[in-house]
Amino acid sequence: MAEVLYWISTFILILTLLCILGYQLILLVDLEFDYINPYDSTSRINQVVVPEFIIQGIFCFTNLIAGHWFIFLVSLPFLYYDLRLYSRKEHLADVTEIYNKLSGEKKKRFYKVAYLIVVFVMSVISLVWTLTEDVH
Repeated sequence: MAEVLYWISTFILILTLLCILGYQLILLVDLEFDYINPYDSTSRINQVVVPEFIIQGIFCFTNLIAGHWFIFLVSLPFLYYDLRLYSRKEHLADVTEIYNKLSGEKKKRFYKVAYLIVVFVMSVISLVWTLTEDVH
């Protein structure tokens, strides 16, 4: 039963991170096409940055506690990158520089989405592996 709860929580955490990053990407694209002003875009992005970091930390901690070392080690660089951004105070979008950094911010979030998709696929493979080991 604990293993089932682990997999459910893992999938919920990954999907939540993907939704947060998708929301940030939509805001950046809206800003790029001038559908939203820079102040609203950056304030909305900044509201979800810290929760994104917290959810990533919970995801890593869950994998550590559950003993899924491979997924933990794969997700650790993402957590390190987030902690480095937070410690350097580079995690928030600046309203005065958002147009200059727009393509870089979008690329950064696309890389995070790709990274999370890879982690999600590895989690599904690990789930299938675990289920097949229990059968035999």
